Amino acid sequence: MKPEFATRLVAECLKRGRIWPPPGVVKCLSTSAVHRSHFNFVPDTVPATEGEVTRMNMFQSITNALDIALTTDPTAVTFGEDVAFGGVFRCTVGLQEKFGKDRVFNTPLCEQGIVGFGIGLAVAGATAIAEIQFADYIFPAFDQITNEAAKMRYRSGNEFDCSGLTIRAPCSAVGHGALYHSQSPEAFFAHVSGIKIVIPRGPVKAKGLLLSCIREIGRASCRERV
Repeated sequence: MKPEFATRLVAECLKRGRIWPPPGVVKCLSTSAVHRSHFNFVPDTVPATEGEVTRMNMFQSITNALDIALTTDPTAVTFGEDVAFGGVFRCTVGLQEKFGKDRVFNTPLCEQGIVGFGIGLAVAGATAIAEIQFADYIFPAFDQITNEAAKMRYRSGNEFDCSGLTIRAPCSAVGHGALYHSQSPEAFFAHVSGIKIVIPRGPVKAKGLLLSCIREIGRASCRERV
């Protein structure tokens, strides 16, 4: 079905008060008609005054940021499901080979365990960079994030905090991921005191914001649009 016809069909259905999409039509709508982007992405340009730069895509810039964090901070570790071999989005490629299995490693398929482990590391003084493979998977860890990590400083009377915890979670549609791979749950966490939500718009912002999250005094949940 052509996008122009799909647009007219939607308008006609709305005009007649019918439910959209009508039965049998949803299967024949083209991807371009129903998944057209609502904006045109314009890559960031780096001023010449910044010196020599390397062209990177979103995932390469994240890998580079993690590399810098692990290099400059001997207490930094990154972990999550499939992180050891590079991750499903290839954001940790080569890091285990460079920094070792004690600093870049896989975890069980247990999001509340991943976040809980990260909280423990951060409270003990380490820099914990936890990866939730897809943001959709973060719900089992909701209690750990909102009631433990976010409130650690308050509940301990400023004796302890989770300043060293950063949670990476790719969010938004991947194009074919259905209900468990396409959600954007960041709004839930935006209403919780003690958590900072960061959503970079592109590679330049992704690298800078991820490093800021890792280094900043305070909690940050850094989500990547994919």
